[in-house]
Amino acid sequence: MVLPFISLYIGTFGDYSTQYIQHWSGWTFGITFVTAFLFSPIWGRIGDRYGRKKILIACAFGMGLSIFLMGFVENVWQLFVLRMFTGIFTGFISMSQAFISTQTPKEIAGRVLGTLQTGNITGSLFGPLLGGVLADTLGYSTAFKFTSITIFISGLLVFATKEYRMERQEGTKSSYTSREVLSHILRNPILVNVMLISTLVQVAHFSIQPILSLYVGELHGTSNLGFYSGIAFSAAGLGNLLMARHWGKIGDRHGHVKILVLLLFLTALVYLPGAFINHFWQLVFVRFILGMAIGGIIPVRIAYIRQEAPVAMQGEVLGYNTSLRFLGNIIGPAMGGMVAGFYGFSAVFITTSTLLLIAGLVLYFAMHRNPELARSH
Repeated sequence: MVLPFISLYIGTFGDYSTQYIQHWSGWTFGITFVTAFLFSPIWGRIGDRYGRKKILIACAFGMGLSIFLMGFVENVWQLFVLRMFTGIFTGFISMSQAFISTQTPKEIAGRVLGTLQTGNITGSLFGPLLGGVLADTLGYSTAFKFTSITIFISGLLVFATKEYRMERQEGTKSSYTSREVLSHILRNPILVNVMLISTLVQVAHFSIQPILSLYVGELHGTSNLGFYSGIAFSAAGLGNLLMARHWGKIGDRHGHVKILVLLLFLTALVYLPGAFINHFWQLVFVRFILGMAIGGIIPVRIAYIRQEAPVAMQGEVLGYNTSLRFLGNIIGPAMGGMVAGFYGFSAVFITTSTLLLIAGLVLYFAMHRNPELARSH
């Protein structure tokens, strides 16, 4: 709900230049992912040992409190610090994936995780629109407070659920050391590549996020900018919503690695036209098609990891994967802000498309170097 207008919120703190706002938008956006990068494996390991439901509740209330306080900040440094603390509790994302995947048979993991992704994207679809309306009508501060309330409600909903433990396969352990978890990951070259690609994909995807509202302002003008920024964000969410579950099912049927390679190439192809648009509706259309292509990357990727990791270490493995995603989230906004500041918005789209193409090629060659691993999934 609040991501579309982080840069606009910073602009209300003083009379700053556009370049200053672009750079600080990147750093303020990215600091959340620095702390998330550090804490995600820790939350995953704690969840594997003591249960994931408790961690989900703690993360929801910690994140809700941090975002609530953002509604009262008076300068960019206060916002920066609170965004940093928010990152500590964003283990909610990886923990929810582990919470669901560990209670799901491997054969339908892609479909179920696609359904989870659909839920996430429904929030991404309506959140920016609602946040934009709240920002334009009641102010940015109210939008932060309203967002925190929805997160508190999420924590209460998790509290009302029951956690089931799946039976371990015979011969598997009930717990693993961090050294054993890392050894398990490094023994599978395709798994290593899938996890590293998480970083490249997030660098590409998040390079445009913090400066998207500024791009909308350049294309459309400043009238109702929060609302139109919300539309641009939500267009990708709508595409995700339509296709995420379908991509998960296709991955279950034809192999997660093969479908992941296809999705990376498609996403690279779709992102490039964003560099050459001149009208707001063109941006919305590009982001809608992008959402359809990129919507399957997360469920297909997580389903592959689910198949490769024993139940007792899945939380920690997904925590490492989330850390690598957040590493991309750290680099992406900072890179996008600097590229836009020095070379313009079009350069961000070209850079993003190139990174996605590189990610697809890396996984394609890894798949062909290890055909036995690719065929078995």
